[in-house]
Amino acid sequence: MPRSQKIAVRQGAPRPAAALVAAFCLGAAGVFGVASFASAQMQVKPAAPQPAAPKPAAPQPAGPAGGSASQAPAAGATSAMPTVPPPAGLPANDAGSGIRVLLIPQQETTVVSQIVGQINRLGGDLGAAVNKGSSLVVFDCSELDARLKMSEAELASAREQHQAKVRLQGLNAAGEVEVSMAAAAVEKARAQIDVSKAQLKQCVIPAPFAGRIVKLHVRQFQGVTAGQPLVDLVSGGPLKVKLNAPSRWLSWLKNGTKFEVRIDETGKTYPAVVSAINGRVDAVSQSIELEGRVGGTFPELLAGMSGNAVFSQAR
Repeated sequence: MPRSQKIAVRQGAPRPAAALVAAFCLGAAGVFGVASFASAQMQVKPAAPQPAAPKPAAPQPAGPAGGSASQAPAAGATSAMPTVPPPAGLPANDAGSGIRVLLIPQQETTVVSQIVGQINRLGGDLGAAVNKGSSLVVFDCSELDARLKMSEAELASAREQHQAKVRLQGLNAAGEVEVSMAAAAVEKARAQIDVSKAQLKQCVIPAPFAGRIVKLHVRQFQGVTAGQPLVDLVSGGPLKVKLNAPSRWLSWLKNGTKFEVRIDETGKTYPAVVSAINGRVDAVSQSIELEGRVGGTFPELLAGMSGNAVFSQAR
């Protein structure tokens, strides 16, 4: 190759030493940039949770003024706390005006069926007044009448057989065992008649006491079974009062203690007297169960009404 061409080639080709130096400079610059970026990120990261910085500023400011200012809200918060209500069953105050009472009847019962049959007639509608001994429920007892007549016929037949056995025994034609069995058949027939008569008595159910019908479980012409509820009945006349009083009142509370009852439904006050005190104190509510009696008959009062009791001795 001529000398001139060799020089041209050497001048056109890159020098290896210069290329290495340039690559090293570029690599160092990249490493330095990455390190600078990472350092900047590490310095920025601690600043992220700065919103929690106000917490150190929460402590009360120094100085007497700061101390008094921090104590004032605490006192206000203490005074604004709600009052704890008294336990259930206890009055809100010693005057006894917060004691709830319930009016209950002197007597109440649920009349049930003693036989299987169909109801022919009811003694009244809901709320109707009934007298003692009046018919509450009347059943159709035609089948029981027929059974009674059948039992009477069986008794007559058993008697004839017994008499015949006795005559045969007199003729030495019947033994003692046969006569005894005939006599037992007579007694069995007689007992069956008693059962039929007892069932017939259940065909008409009388009212056990004077009062009012408060619930009808059945309707006319309905078929019922033995033990099925028929009518709920409550007695009339003066009502009883049921309530719970604080057990600390037992120092002066006794049978005959007078008090007043304010009924919510009527808005009136009625006299009452303690008639019974339970023999056990409720350990949870520290109360004692009482029963009272309303002094007098007031037509507007009904069982189930409620109100407040007022004891003058507790003032």
